[in-house]
Amino acid sequence: MINRRTMLALTGASLAGVTPARAQDYPSRPVRIVVPLAAGGMADILARTIATKINETTGKAFVVENRTGGSGVIGADAVAKAAPDGYTLLMGLHATQSILVHLQKLPYDPAKDFVPVVHAATVPNVLLVHESVPVKSLKELIDYAKANPNKLTFASQGNGSTGHMIGEQFKVMAGIELTHVPYRGAAPASQDLIAGHVSMLFDIVPLAVSNLQSGKVRALAVCATERVKVLPDVPTIAEAGLPGMEAGAWFGLFAPAGTPPAVVAWLNTEARKAFDAPEVRERFSSQGAALPLGAPEVFGKHVAAESERWGALIKRANIRMEGQ
Repeated sequence: MINRRTMLALTGASLAGVTPARAQDYPSRPVRIVVPLAAGGMADILARTIATKINETTGKAFVVENRTGGSGVIGADAVAKAAPDGYTLLMGLHATQSILVHLQKLPYDPAKDFVPVVHAATVPNVLLVHESVPVKSLKELIDYAKANPNKLTFASQGNGSTGHMIGEQFKVMAGIELTHVPYRGAAPASQDLIAGHVSMLFDIVPLAVSNLQSGKVRALAVCATERVKVLPDVPTIAEAGLPGMEAGAWFGLFAPAGTPPAVVAWLNTEARKAFDAPEVRERFSSQGAALPLGAPEVFGKHVAAESERWGALIKRANIRMEGQ
C-alpha cells in the first residue's frame, strides 16, 4: 500500500518534469498564502507585503488567508496536505517549522512535508512590561518577581512561539516564577499587554516599536547580541545582567513537498524582488528586522539548524505545552 509521502514523492517526480511553457504559465490562477496566525502580526504583515508586491509587479493574483488555531498547527497542516502545485503556500515561522515538533505530536512533518521557498525576515525579541509593573530595569524585574512569586504573568504569541520559549528560559535563568498566558498570535497578546491584562511580553522589535508609542509599556532589554538601531537606549539582555538569552523570531515562505522546482524558483525570485524594493527594505530595516532572503537551500539549512537549537533548549529547560 502506498502511503501519503510516497504519493507526494511520485507526484513531485511527475511534476518536476514540467515543460518550460508550463513553467512560464505559472501562476495561471490565484495563489493563496496561508498565514497560520492572527492578522496584524509579523507573519501576516510579511505575507501581505509579498502578495501586494507580486500583484503589482507581475499582475498575478496572490491572496492572503489567515487560518488560525493550534499555535499555527492548523494552518501549517492545511498547506502540508494541499496539492503540491504552487497554488497554496505557507508563511511559516519558527514555531510551525522548528519548535512545536519538540513539544507535541504534529499532524505534519516539518522536515518532510514542505519545501523552503525564501527566508523572508528575522527579528530580535525585546522584553516589554506594562507601566503598572513597578520596575525600570531587568534587575528590578527579577527582584520584584522573586519577592512576589507567580504574581507576574507573561503573555506569548502562542505555545511554541519565541515569546513562549524565551519566557520559559528567562524563568529558569533568573530563578523566578511567572505565569504563562498564551495567545493566538502577536496582535492579541500585544493588545492585552497594553490594556494591562498581563504583566509582560517578549515581543518582536518591529511590533514593540509601535506598542512603546502607546506609553503604556516600557522596554527593559533586547534579546540580541548588540543593541538595535531603532531602540538605541534599550540594553541587550546580556548588558542587563542575563547573558546567553539571545534569540529571535524568523519567518519564511514554504510550499508543500513535491512542488515543482521551477515553481519554487519563480516564487523565490518574485519574493526576493518584493523585499528588495527600496521602500519595503527601508520600512522593515527601520523597525529592526533583517531580510535574509537568499536561495531555498540556504533557508532549508537555517530551518534545520533552528530545529536542533530549540529542541536542545526545550529538553534542557524541560518546557511543556500549556492550555490555550
